[in-house]
Amino acid sequence: MENNRRSFIKKTAAVAIGTSLSGSLTSMSAKSYRNIIGANDRINVAIQGLGRRYFAFIEGIALKPSNARLVYLCDVMPKQLTKAKAKVGEVIDYQPKLESDIQKIFNDKDIDAVFMATPDHWHTPGACMAMEAGQHVYLEKPCSHNPHENELVVAFQKKYNKVVQMGNQQRSSLESIEIINDIHNGIIGEAYKAIAFYINGRGRVPLQEKAAPPDGLNWELFQGPAPRRDYTHDTWNYNWHWYGWDYGTAEMGNNATHELDIARWALDVKFPEYVEVIADKMQYKDDGWEMYDEMEATYKYSNNRIIQWDGISRSGYSKYGRGRGTLIYGTKGTVMVDRRGYELYDLKGKLIKEKKSGGNEGGVALGGGGNLTTRHVVNFFNAIRGKEKLTSPIEVGAISQMLTHYANIAYRINKGFDVDEKSGKMYDREAMKLWSREYEPGWEPKL
Repeated sequence: MENNRRSFIKKTAAVAIGTSLSGSLTSMSAKSYRNIIGANDRINVAIQGLGRRYFAFIEGIALKPSNARLVYLCDVMPKQLTKAKAKVGEVIDYQPKLESDIQKIFNDKDIDAVFMATPDHWHTPGACMAMEAGQHVYLEKPCSHNPHENELVVAFQKKYNKVVQMGNQQRSSLESIEIINDIHNGIIGEAYKAIAFYINGRGRVPLQEKAAPPDGLNWELFQGPAPRRDYTHDTWNYNWHWYGWDYGTAEMGNNATHELDIARWALDVKFPEYVEVIADKMQYKDDGWEMYDEMEATYKYSNNRIIQWDGISRSGYSKYGRGRGTLIYGTKGTVMVDRRGYELYDLKGKLIKEKKSGGNEGGVALGGGGNLTTRHVVNFFNAIRGKEKLTSPIEVGAISQMLTHYANIAYRINKGFDVDEKSGKMYDREAMKLWSREYEPGWEPKL
């Protein structure tokens, strides 16, 4: 019966989506719609990780044409489950199950897809476990904690033939798609340089102090694939990003993923031939932030193209006139593109075309969501049903993710290095020592 339902998803989606777009179902309740379409076409989903990102998925899940059902909310912190249940209840008219152990979701054969929105160190291991269990994956950025995991998540996708959408949602921006197609067709001549940037005014971070885990937190499961250590104050609540390399990937994995992906897409390049960085901790030098908070990274390509990253986490002056975006330079003009749209300039700096989405997903605010994530989620469901190509398939997203890993490694070894443009491997023994990481025994994904 379960195999029949999963097969039926692909066969009936066109009818469901086409009818909805014609407008005849728009006035029906979600409950009535579900009864008409029937359970066979429904995609049953779970969300793992209920921090600042999960609610961005809810609109796409709740849309009538999606015909999806949120079966599980999952988190290692009980109060996150309680809060999420109340918030999700404002949007959907049924109660998802609350679960603290993701393994129980992997073991549930009724689940078709998992949204992975955990801390970074869980992303690839969790995605691999889901694929092995027969589930499709919407994988939040970063798609990997290290280069080795980049290889793993792509290899698992190929082996299990599951739909894996990386959560770099600007790939679903109609304006970004339009202008990058125009760039590829020569609208600014030969595109030769891109500057990706992110600027934020993050504040102080508490010093790490050994403490008992907060009430209810499953610290063992939070650590998951990471080597075991004692809990330190406030690690679980976002600060894992900045407390060393066990869980986070610094600002590169946290935010540079998005803009570097746009830069690479616009220049139509893959792996660079050389990487170097200038990076340091410049603000609040006595606080608990353990890695750089400012970084300039340079990626040189053999075809005379170059990508630069300009990331400032804790000094909020917007020198580009906005908090995040990507500048693309060509021989005949320049494009500024971000999540809200694009601006096209000629060689004299005159604005010759501008297009804005009017959407609600931009800037540097934590968490949230908006029209781009919703479109990305809907594309994920349609790809599962075989009706659309994925907007950001994992094998494409993983290449962009490598740019962030290169920069973090260059920072950690304090030098630049050459890269094999075909394989992505680094021509530096010290750098290659950071290709993977230490895993808690039994947790490293194995094919």
